[in-house]
Amino acid sequence: MSNGNKSCMFGDVPDFLACIFHTFEEWSGLGPLEDYLSYLEYLAWVFTPLVVVFILPFLIVIFLYLSILFLHVYKHKNQLREAYSNNLWDGAIKTLATLWDGHGFIWHGYEIHGMEKIPDEGAALIVYYHGAIPIDYYYFLANVVIQKGRIVHSVADYFLFKVPGFKLLLEVFSVIHGPQEECVKALKSGHLLGISPGGVREALLSDETYPLLWGKRKGFAQVAIDSKVPIIPMFTQNVREGFRSLGGLSFFRWSYEKFRVPMAPVYGGFPVKFRTYLGNPIPYDPNISAAELAEKTQQAVQALIDRHQIIPGNVLRALLERFHSRHKEK
Repeated sequence: MSNGNKSCMFGDVPDFLACIFHTFEEWSGLGPLEDYLSYLEYLAWVFTPLVVVFILPFLIVIFLYLSILFLHVYKHKNQLREAYSNNLWDGAIKTLATLWDGHGFIWHGYEIHGMEKIPDEGAALIVYYHGAIPIDYYYFLANVVIQKGRIVHSVADYFLFKVPGFKLLLEVFSVIHGPQEECVKALKSGHLLGISPGGVREALLSDETYPLLWGKRKGFAQVAIDSKVPIIPMFTQNVREGFRSLGGLSFFRWSYEKFRVPMAPVYGGFPVKFRTYLGNPIPYDPNISAAELAEKTQQAVQALIDRHQIIPGNVLRALLERFHSRHKEK
């Protein structure tokens, strides 16, 4: 069998495959396949990093669902109950806290500075800056369980309660949507409560310059006043370098403002250095208004950003910080 000067009568497999490729090239009219394969290889080289940085955030979602699966299995079996206490969920909470703490240590070299400011007992309101994905807050919750033996109740946006399968996780870790009455009730019961006044808006629309997008929100301050508890400011260094959002693009900003649905893609998952800093507690003052306390709290969180975060944030610099202990101080 022949085709022009090319013959397909070869004695080994490589020659036969070469003949097949040559025949396909002439039949398709595409020219040398090597050129197209090289072009595809180039495209793969260019786009693989982009695919990776958009896939890594989904690994956190997978980790959350694995945590939920563990809770369901634990609820069904409840084999660790006697090993911890009479509370049904004590064993599960401590186990998951250990796993999340391990994830933070391995992937981000996670550290907390100022844990002694979290009271061993009694109520306090923890107010923090919201990253694109608040994974630093998950690590913080895990550390409070491990080091203090306490669960921090948390306030989350309503959309989180609509995510399929999240109900059990939210219940076990005492996550509430609000309103203010529920927050006051939790604090008056002596619990710790964590809240981010910026919420989803700050998560999606803030960027590597770390602006606080709290608007005129003062409900959290009124909660602290009504509960007569101190406010503890919190900020995590490089949280925007770990995960970033495309929410600043006009279309995603418009869609969020219009429909209040967090549709902006999040990318990253970079193993940058995370350090969480807890500021000095702002004590309860019966003579201060909610607006004044909200402003005072915002200034306290901003002071932590100014002191510990180099602006604008840089992913490469944050990665290099994994290998040395220096960090911004004033």
